[in-house]
Formats: sequence, structure tokens, C-alpha cells
Amino acid sequence: MAQRNNHLRDSKKSDVSSSTAKINALSTTGKTLEKETAKQKVRGIEELALDKITQNNNLKLGALVDELTQELGYKRDRVLNRLMELEAKKKIVIQEKTPYRSFFNYAVSTYSLWFWGAAIATLFSLVLISVTGGVALYLRYVFGGLLILFLPGYSLIEFLYAKKKELDELTRIALSIGLSLAIVPLVGLVLNYTPFGIRLVPVALSLALVTLILLVLALRKKHSYYKVSKDII
Repeated sequence: MAQRNNHLRDSKKSDVSSSTAKINALSTTGKTLEKETAKQKVRGIEELALDKITQNNNLKLGALVDELTQELGYKRDRVLNRLMELEAKKKIVIQEKTPYRSFFNYAVSTYSLWFWGAAIATLFSLVLISVTGGVALYLRYVFGGLLILFLPGYSLIEFLYAKKKELDELTRIALSIGLSLAIVPLVGLVLNYTPFGIRLVPVALSLALVTLILLVLALRKKHSYYKVSKDII
């Protein structure tokens, strides 16, 4: 009886181990299939996009995104991001129908959204200086903090490193904060030797002026790089 019980226990253990092995094998197979499916989806977007561009060299970006979205069932953002990756790898070329030759046209284009966002935030910080209560007081804290801790350094970084490929986003944010903390004391030091002195309004106006000047210089520099990339003389 004892030998038979031991035999039954051994058989149960072997059954459990074999079933566990099967489950592990199935989970591994499932993960492999998921990875292969993801790769196939990426290839599907790339291959279909290249086929459509080969058939029609004058295909518009919006029309291409719409066709890929309808045929593959993906979201527009995913398709558009994949097309941007193909352009970065120089497999496709995305061009505007009418390049922005003048500085004004470039300034009001989607390429300059970063500029307007920073400029509006800077102006908002000035407008909210005189606020002393209510909900607007919290906005004053937010935009005031941006003016002191981020915007001056951000504008300088955008001027020094106008090309996106030169720095990644996280590095830009870190350097923007660090340079802002360096610019603010320098502005205060200069104001200390002027009749205005180190007071709230002169400091805020000076920081805003420095930020806006650097933003305009950065925008002009980005436009010059844009013209070079588009072969515009």
C-alpha cells in the first residue's frame, strides 16, 4: 500500500510538472506571437505606404494617412508617427506643397507652435503680476514659476540648439531649468546697478524681454535651417 501511494504521488507530481511546462510553453509562445504580430503591423504600415507612394509620387500626406487608416484599421496618430519614422530614416520625403519662404509665413505655420506657446506664457506671466487674490492668483504662481524656472533657459536652448536632432526632449527640459536658474541671478545683478533696482516689476519685465528676444532669435535660426533643408535661397 505504501509503495502504491508513493507511486500515485510521483505520478501526480509528474502530471503537475508537465502541465506547468505546457502552461509556460504556451505563455512563451503567446508572447512570441504578440511580438511577431507587432512586427507584422509595423511592416504592414511601411510596405503599404511605400507601395502607395511608388504608385503616386504626388500623393498628399493627408490622403495617404486616410488610406492607411481605413485599410489597416489603425489610429491616425499611429500611422502618422510611423510615416515620420520613415522620413527620419530617409525612406520617404515629406514636403510642403508651398514651402514657407518668408520669415512671417514660417512664424505663423505649425512649425512655430513652440514659439507662440512660450511667448504667450511669457506675456501671461506679465499680465498676472498685479493679481493678488482669487483663482487667478494660482495662475500667477504657475506662470510666474515658468518665467523664473523655465522660459528664459528654454528660449536660450532653442536658440543654441535649433535643430531637434541635436538634443532630446528630456535633455532640453533639464538644461532649460538649469540655464534659467543661471540667467535670473544675472538679470538681477544687472538691475542692481540701475535706477530700477531689484524689484518685482523690473525683474519680471527684464526676464520677459530677455526671453522674447531669445525666442525671436531662435525662430529666425530655425527658419534659416528650414530654408537650407528645403533648398530655398
